[in-house]
Amino acid sequence: VNKGILEKFEELLNSYFNSEKPNSFGLPSVAFCAEELNLSANYFGDLIKKETGKTAQEYIQNKIIDVAKERVFDADKSISQIAYDLGFKYPQHLTRLFKQRVGYTPIEYRNLN
Repeated sequence: VNKGILEKFEELLNSYFNSEKPNSFGLPSVAFCAEELNLSANYFGDLIKKETGKTAQEYIQNKIIDVAKERVFDADKSISQIAYDLGFKYPQHLTRLFKQRVGYTPIEYRNLN
């Protein structure tokens, strides 16, 4: 049962980032995801932690980084535009999270690869 929730969570995040929602609503929150999956935020958080070993917030952040890693290679878009497209209010927040998780800034990552 829990694997089904995890798959639905992954699908939810994929469809979220492939839509216009980040521009309108910003980054997806744990509460938003739980509500979309018809679960309480606490139950959802516990479930994700038990299944993945990560908190739901960490899981969402990892997804954001995965999407950002793909989008960073679109040379037509600035890092700021990518940040806004992902739902960040400020591009620096993407840069900070990216550097924490990947070890490089988005621009360094783009230039490395």
